[in-house]
Amino acid sequence: IGVGLVGFGLFFLLFGVLLYFDSVLLAFGNILFISGLIFIIGFRRTFTFFFQRLKLKGSSFFFGGLIVVLMRWPILGMLLEAYGFITLFR
Repeated sequence: IGVGLVGFGLFFLLFGVLLYFDSVLLAFGNILFISGLIFIIGFRRTFTFFFQRLKLKGSSFFFGGLIVVLMRWPILGMLLEAYGFITLFR
C-alpha cells in the first residue's frame, strides 16, 4: 500500500508540474507521498526522520512549501519544497 501511495504521489506531482503547476494536483501528490512514506517506514520513524535537530531546516522548508502549495501558490511552494527536499537528503 505504501509503495503504491508513494508512486501515485510522485505521479500526481509530475502531472501537476506538467500542467503548469496545477495546485490541486500538487497538493494531492504531496499528501499521497507523505502518507505513503508513513505506510512504508512507520509513523514513529517518519516523525523522527523529519524532526531531527540536524534536519529541522530542511523539514521546515519542505512542510512550509507544502502549506504554501495548499494555499494555492504552487510555484513558490514547489521551490520551497525542492530546497527542503535537497536539504533533507544531502
